[in-house]
Amino acid sequence: QAHLVESGGGLVQTGGSLRLSCAASGFTLNDYAIGWFRQAPGKEREGVSCVHSSDGSTYYADSVKGRFTISRDNAKNTVYLQMNSLKPEDTAVYYCAAETLNCDGYYNYGSSWQGYDYWGQGTQVTVSS
Repeated sequence: QAHLVESGGGLVQTGGSLRLSCAASGFTLNDYAIGWFRQAPGKEREGVSCVHSSDGSTYYADSVKGRFTISRDNAKNTVYLQMNSLKPEDTAVYYCAAETLNCDGYYNYGSSWQGYDYWGQGTQVTVSS
């Protein structure tokens, strides 16, 4: 059964780094844009970053620009989110989601869009102060 699996979360101190992975199983990521989302306790799920399938174009939320980098390795069927200079407000469960081709759903509708083809189960990131 096709699905996404996130990994790489954990506990890190302020200013530290983590690299999250979003691996596809049962399907090929080549034709999908991948978005990263996060949800902190008591808050709505928000978009963090997205990468097109076609040309690799990327989007970042203002809160993570300059600190997070999204990349994809189609040969490994995996998308990464490199997170540097982490802050306590980055603490959340991080999810990845796949949509066909480009980040249109991510850009126009965010996490509430019903058109994502696959979601992962999430990975916890905790940044201590």
